[in-house]
Amino acid sequence: MVTTRNMVSFDWAMKRLLRNKANFEVLEGFLSELLRRKIIIKSISESESNKLDKSNKSNRVDILVEADDRELVIIELQYYGQDDYFQRMLYGTSKTVAEHLQQGDNYLNVRKVYSVNIVYFDLGEGDDYVYHGTTVFVGLHTNSELQLTDKQRQLYSANSIGELYPEYYIIKVRKFNDIAKDTLDEWIYYFKNSKIKDEFKAQGIDKARTLLAYEKLTDDEKREHDRMVKDNVIRESETLTSFTDGVFKGREEGRTEKEIEVVIKSHKAGLPMETITAITGLTIEEIEKILNNHSLKYGNNT
Repeated sequence: MVTTRNMVSFDWAMKRLLRNKANFEVLEGFLSELLRRKIIIKSISESESNKLDKSNKSNRVDILVEADDRELVIIELQYYGQDDYFQRMLYGTSKTVAEHLQQGDNYLNVRKVYSVNIVYFDLGEGDDYVYHGTTVFVGLHTNSELQLTDKQRQLYSANSIGELYPEYYIIKVRKFNDIAKDTLDEWIYYFKNSKIKDEFKAQGIDKARTLLAYEKLTDDEKREHDRMVKDNVIRESETLTSFTDGVFKGREEGRTEKEIEVVIKSHKAGLPMETITAITGLTIEEIEKILNNHSLKYGNNT
């Protein structure tokens, strides 16, 4: 029988536990699965773009990872939407590149930067839950991709031009359907549900299973953790219900069109049942009835 263990939320873990050198194995495992090669972390610090940011810290976590091959990885986790988030990603990588190039340095010393964005809102429009962005140069007339010369490959220790530029990853957590098809999905399952199944075998997951167990927290840590989770749920509720204008009426005889709209949009956005109940005030049974009436099933966002 497969069992599932309750873990602390990933953002709380990033704030409180994963920056400790003794615990680097957890983030090393996740990054190794995402980048599909072994990552060894040299240090973890506050992201350059985060130092001047005034946004609510309960909404987002932003750290900078330095790998032992001099590569830099920005890991940002954000809960509610930001209209200019794509530009924020660009700003973060640009500032990190600039901050790590000393005045007068040769451009060969520009560091490789990865931007890893774990978002709990619907960023952009697409049918996947993991996206990867790179820089390529394509001929306007021949449609062929510009390549490095043999000399440049040797000089840069790279096989393609895209390897020289920042790369972006977007993980849309709420889009994930809870079916782990590979080891990266096992990490995303944890991000979404704060749970790890005993059958999971992703790199770093054993360390996470041991280190991040909710039951191992002290009473004070549990209260802090639960308060942060509750704050995030409230934030999600405030964001999603902004279009309802506070209109929730007609509970005696069934649901209003506005309530039905909120339930369906919440479901399609991938929000958990607990968040939908907090937003609408409806019971789980009432929500499931609405979804069934519209040929929707909880856990299958189609």
